Amino acid sequence: MVTINKIVRAFTHAGARGKRFTPEMELKRALMSCLLWEDQFYEDGVAIADRIKTLVPLVEPKRVAALAIEAREVMKLRHAPLLVVREMARHEKHRGLVADTLSQVIQRPDEMTELLAIYWADALGPMQQRKRQPVSAQIKKGLARALTKFDAYQLAKYDRDGAVRIRDVLFLVHARPKDADQARVWKQLVDGELASADTWEVSLSSGKDKRETFERLMSEKKLGGLALLRNLRLMQKAEVPRKTIADAIEAMRTDRILPYRFITAARYAPDFEPELESVMLKSIKGYARLAGRTRLLIDVSGSMFHPLSAQSEMTRAEAACGLAILAREVCDEVEIFTFSQDVVKIPPRRGFALRDAIINSQPHGSTFLGKAVTEIDRKGDRLIVFTDEQSHDHVGDPKGRGYMVNVASYQHGVGYGSWTRVSGFSEAVVAWIAASEETMH
Repeated sequence: MVTINKIVRAFTHAGARGKRFTPEMELKRALMSCLLWEDQFYEDGVAIADRIKTLVPLVEPKRVAALAIEAREVMKLRHAPLLVVREMARHEKHRGLVADTLSQVIQRPDEMTELLAIYWADALGPMQQRKRQPVSAQIKKGLARALTKFDAYQLAKYDRDGAVRIRDVLFLVHARPKDADQARVWKQLVDGELASADTWEVSLSSGKDKRETFERLMSEKKLGGLALLRNLRLMQKAEVPRKTIADAIEAMRTDRILPYRFITAARYAPDFEPELESVMLKSIKGYARLAGRTRLLIDVSGSMFHPLSAQSEMTRAEAACGLAILAREVCDEVEIFTFSQDVVKIPPRRGFALRDAIINSQPHGSTFLGKAVTEIDRKGDRLIVFTDEQSHDHVGDPKGRGYMVNVASYQHGVGYGSWTRVSGFSEAVVAWIAASEETMH
């Protein structure tokens, strides 16, 4: 039987000789840019989920716990960290860290029900049979701690119909309320008497005037950042004043929003590009700078323009563009290139103008990353590549400092030797590169 540690030849989906990673590296790679169970260009979501399940017991327990927390808090992913914690509960060496890890990973009430849905998903038959599968003590302890984090508004907002409800979690774990007010809220939850949360979904579905509803929600600060981005086009259609929308964008929090979401929002609401660009760039304010000369190399091959997953409109090219836009801002000296069949140098523009230059630079065909690196890499420079790593050709060592930023969850990638590997599509990728170099000096 071949194990994951055995030295065998690995190839990318495009045919290049790939790199076989250590179990920890492979788990991080699969996890940090994973939209769980959603199909990608080369691999389906089940294969990625199964790979995560296989890798968890092969990695040291504290590292698994740290990766799950990093995926949730830094990379802003929701479902994949829950799967990791569920898998930790299966294995004796990992079990002792489950409660602490789960209580940190769960940051929304519906993540508790999603965790239980994942836990019971292996059982066959109707939900009544699934519920007979015992839930581990550590999972119960972690869920009980998480329950105490949420107030009445949050519980009402996420208490949705489904196979598992939030009150089911409460019954299962026998959590203790932290005070009398929370005990009262939990009783209302059990009795179905929680007041409906004043969310944009509830308000808009009530039939009230859409313009008035959006204006009220924004004035009362009840429209979160992601909801704001998703509703820009609808607000324009409802004739909400431009200044009202622009002011809301300028004031929004960005700590839970991935960079590519600003690019996608601008695709649907181009009138607000200036405001979206401004708030996107705010997310890297205070980051350490990249001194010296940097060359950015962005993959614009065909696979990058497939959606991030089968359930997403956003593409890996948009994810790469978002990271390139932010990286450009922290570089003292920068040159920017794209690659597919050929290598094209583009102007070092800023913001969405850089996105346009990247996307329109050349036809989106094959992935000749090795050829691109050979052509542009030079001694003394820093080279940062944004790619899904599915190269047709071999990629050698960088001549200077080389970073391979992977925006996909595929099993095999390229780049041997002295490449520094980073996975994900959060702005934390850029922050990590800058901060890691700062600590070297």
